[in-house]
Amino acid sequence: MVNVVQETPAVGEEAAAGTPLNRNSEIGRRDRKKHATRQALRNAALQLVAERGFAHVTVEDIAEAADVATRTFFNYFPSKESAVIGADPDRVVQLKSSLLARPLQESPLEAVGSVLVEYAATIEQELDDLGEGKEAWFRRFCVLREDPELLGAYAAHISEVERVLAEALAQRLGKDSSHDPYPALVTATAFAAARVAAMYWSANGGVDSLARLTGTAIDSLARGLVADLTMSARANERTRKR
Repeated sequence: MVNVVQETPAVGEEAAAGTPLNRNSEIGRRDRKKHATRQALRNAALQLVAERGFAHVTVEDIAEAADVATRTFFNYFPSKESAVIGADPDRVVQLKSSLLARPLQESPLEAVGSVLVEYAATIEQELDDLGEGKEAWFRRFCVLREDPELLGAYAAHISEVERVLAEALAQRLGKDSSHDPYPALVTATAFAAARVAAMYWSANGGVDSLARLTGTAIDSLARGLVADLTMSARANERTRKR
């Protein structure tokens, strides 16, 4: 994977371009505040549902616990289910853009797999944002497994992400997704591997790297599910190159 680093213009260049010097810092503060509010709402939703059960928590409860107005809650999440599972529409858009930007020489499975590995790495990086690290992430999964309504919401969210990426892959391949099942097949297969990696990671207490496990699972698909490619024993070349 190649990380593109954008050069920061010198002060004189920024001023010459007519960009106020405090504009970027203002945008940065606004983005940080929005991010903090989203995380506070996710934290509150997860904590309350873990304590009371999903059926006994309202949007108003979550907003109050996060110290924001109820209307503010709906600026970030459409429902209490989405707050608990951490569904983020902006992230879905980013995943689509990432897939469309992958190098054209990559195979469809390599391209989708790389995006899913990046997504897994992002999840790991954001765990600490929840305030309790991996413990909070695992607690969310325990809540999801125990509540049918939440599990359904999570499945619907993942299905939507999968659909968006399948459409992006079809666009990348110049295919019509409504008439050609190939993009959906590749995407669904890669997502299945990623789900298995996440379950394995969770069941083992998160002691390994989710990104590495995801990459290894998808590499196993690419190699024909060979028996000697174990998720726990072999480092994934894709994550080593990040």
